Amino acid sequence: MKLVLSQEQRELRAAVRAFLGAASPLPKVREGYDPEVYARLSGELGLSGLIVAEEYGGAGAGFAELAVVLEETGAALLPGPFLATTFAAIALAEVPDKELLTAIAEGRIAATLAQPSIDLIADEVAGESATVTGTLAQVLSGMEADVLVSPALTGDGVIMVAVELAGEGVTRTALETLDLTRGQARVELAGARARVLGPRTEGGVGDRLAVALAAEQLGVMRAALDAIVAYAKVRVTFGRYIGSYQGVKHKLADMHCKLEQAESIVRYAAWAADESPGELPEAAALAQAYVGRACFEVARDHLLLHGGIGYTWEHDAHLFYKRAKTDEVLLGPPRVHRARLAESLGL
Repeated sequence: MKLVLSQEQRELRAAVRAFLGAASPLPKVREGYDPEVYARLSGELGLSGLIVAEEYGGAGAGFAELAVVLEETGAALLPGPFLATTFAAIALAEVPDKELLTAIAEGRIAATLAQPSIDLIADEVAGESATVTGTLAQVLSGMEADVLVSPALTGDGVIMVAVELAGEGVTRTALETLDLTRGQARVELAGARARVLGPRTEGGVGDRLAVALAAEQLGVMRAALDAIVAYAKVRVTFGRYIGSYQGVKHKLADMHCKLEQAESIVRYAAWAADESPGELPEAAALAQAYVGRACFEVARDHLLLHGGIGYTWEHDAHLFYKRAKTDEVLLGPPRVHRARLAESLGL
């Protein structure tokens, strides 16, 4: 097991960081999803197809590389459906569909994945087609995505389906969400046409989603800590830099310790996803149980240490705070993952 980034991974990190710094700086994040940035992200860097198999036009990279990329998109608070499309690509790896995976790899479509609960019913299943009915209360990037990948219940079991979100029988309603940089939608399907991808498998998709999300959370933590450290070096109060006060120094040290632990956990979980499937369930549960809460705590303290300016709408601190909180509960609150971890350890 190697937890230190390779030379290639460091170069990938540098390339993604430079691109996002130029194409999607924090002031632009407030404007929301920009399809042009997503198209460049896919076309110039090929990130939408990073973990898509080479036979479908992707790079065929592993979770170690994906974690590097998601850390940078998290640090930049990248708006739009990149994480949702990544989730869909992870799920499609278990039920490969050449048309969908090729379109994702080429950046022609954005996709999203329904939450694990089975809220859809598939009728008139015939070969590769079916009609789907049901309501999904919260779909990540549901307004920006072109295709929804979701489990659906049939009389014979659970299948995976793909639904064109612009097709007939689909109603999308944008939700008012805490995170202003990445929306969600209520999706209602009333006999919508769907393509049957295959039976749902227990291939550890949920664990891989947890690893991917933890990587983004690591990026949010790192950017929040960097921002408050930089502020503590220049903000003067009572004739002293605030970073010289013991209370601030100790808080920053605690935040740094959380970041270092989170990085080790994420690197280990990404390694397990690539190299050791047997260790993945525990690693993924640990990643969400620890990193999710730690990310929120670092973002919260980063906002508090900014003082009054951190509470203003104009400052970026609240953007990190809101992304951290929504990420913390995106795949279930930390207590759910702690319970999974305890169960896997026989506690």
